[in-house]
Amino acid sequence: MKVFIDGEYFEKNQARISVFDHGLLYGDGIFEGLRVYDGRVFRLREHIERLLRSAKAILLELPYTRDEIENLVKECVALNKKANGYVRLVATRGKGDLGVSPYSCPKASLIIIVDDIALYPAELYEKGIPIVTASSRRVGAEVFDPRVKSLNYLNNVLAKIEARQAGCLEAVMLDGEGRVSECTADNIFIIAEGALLTPCAYESILEGITRRTVMELAAAAGMRCEARSLTRFDLYTAEECFITGTGAELMPVTVIDGRRIGDGKPGPYTKRLVAAFREYVTRAA
Repeated sequence: MKVFIDGEYFEKNQARISVFDHGLLYGDGIFEGLRVYDGRVFRLREHIERLLRSAKAILLELPYTRDEIENLVKECVALNKKANGYVRLVATRGKGDLGVSPYSCPKASLIIIVDDIALYPAELYEKGIPIVTASSRRVGAEVFDPRVKSLNYLNNVLAKIEARQAGCLEAVMLDGEGRVSECTADNIFIIAEGALLTPCAYESILEGITRRTVMELAAAAGMRCEARSLTRFDLYTAEECFITGTGAELMPVTVIDGRRIGDGKPGPYTKRLVAAFREYVTRAA
């Protein structure tokens, strides 16, 4: 496996960054996760645009232009001969002095990793997973805008630990006011009264690209789709539930905090959207 770091390619076991990189020391950086289907990077331009928005929001001057980053991702995928896989695109503030100030970092770093990813065993996509509500709250926009896809994921990590301690693979996180936010690395949807519902983009969630794709597919299929405030009551009483993300794709959820969702199996709307998504990614990049 070849890893791109600041203009050079390194073998996996030779890929290194400085211990003085502020991405490591202070989480000062941003990233994107992308999927490769049949040799094509799915919605590459949208991911790059989101990376650029994150960079602008935190005053991080990237060392490459939009087109250059896009071409580097394609080049890295081709070099690794990855027909189906996952790309992690990382930009850090770069190497600097000790101390939180970013002004000691003369140049940002760009890293591209192309590898495989399997967040869940394949058989769970057919039967769904149970999840729990985490006590760790999602950082809200009043503290730090969640639309910045930053390297600061510690509250998500703590929520993931809670999930594992409860015997689950995933946890749903609430915001500071008790509204449903998202899972540790995925957006969440429910079906209620025949409509597809998901938390509002401005309520402590990352605006997922897979989330947006699913909403587009639902609209194209004639489903009513709405972003609104949701609470745990809405999750507990939902007819169906699933989560979405670049790594997870679409994963059905059948139990939340011990409450069975619907009949405890992936429902018809979920199955329909899973099929539509799988068909879509085979023909779209």
